[in-house]
Amino acid sequence: MRRFAPALIGFACAAAAWASPALAYEIDPLTRQPLNDALTVRVRPQAVAVPTANASLNSADPLAASAVPQMSAIPREQVAYSGPYGAGTIVVSTAERRLYYVLGGGQALRYGVGVGRPGFTWGGVQTITMKREWPDWRPPSQMLKRRPDLPRYMKGGIENPLGARAMYLGGTIYRIHGSNEPESIGTAVSSGCIRMTNDDVTDLYTRAKVGTKVIVQR
Repeated sequence: MRRFAPALIGFACAAAAWASPALAYEIDPLTRQPLNDALTVRVRPQAVAVPTANASLNSADPLAASAVPQMSAIPREQVAYSGPYGAGTIVVSTAERRLYYVLGGGQALRYGVGVGRPGFTWGGVQTITMKREWPDWRPPSQMLKRRPDLPRYMKGGIENPLGARAMYLGGTIYRIHGSNEPESIGTAVSSGCIRMTNDDVTDLYTRAKVGTKVIVQR
């Protein structure tokens, strides 16, 4: 069993629990229900030698071959788009739990995403100010107040809750990022970040540039 295992997230929109039982203050990782009181949660064992759906990850990436399973019930697909935004814009519909990358010509790529749970939804216009591959994670102070059991620093990798790629939104603490919990895609369990499977976020990462406009709609 690894030292850290995935748990659901706070403002960094993901968290990792210690390998020994840890106090969970937000979402039970098994029931997906809010926790009002501190409960003991045991981590899940890591899968071993499970085929993955990370074929689009860079084969030269030393972490790609051992990446966690990323199957999603929400397929990435090209769809008709008649919205007001131009090519290269990212539009996130938190109500639909979908992200659209506008291609132009009346078309867009549609991805399934995980969004903020009640009380942590937001909307507005931001831009991508930074991009990182296999980003490190440092839980913000607001999250540590709610989850004092969390590590203060976690190196990027397959167990990191930010996943394979992260795109940082303006000067906020929010990101569009990958996830080591692909089963959470299509749900509202984060604390504001937009989470995708590692396969989907890697695809979007190759398309979106620093300066890309991101429209988040409630």
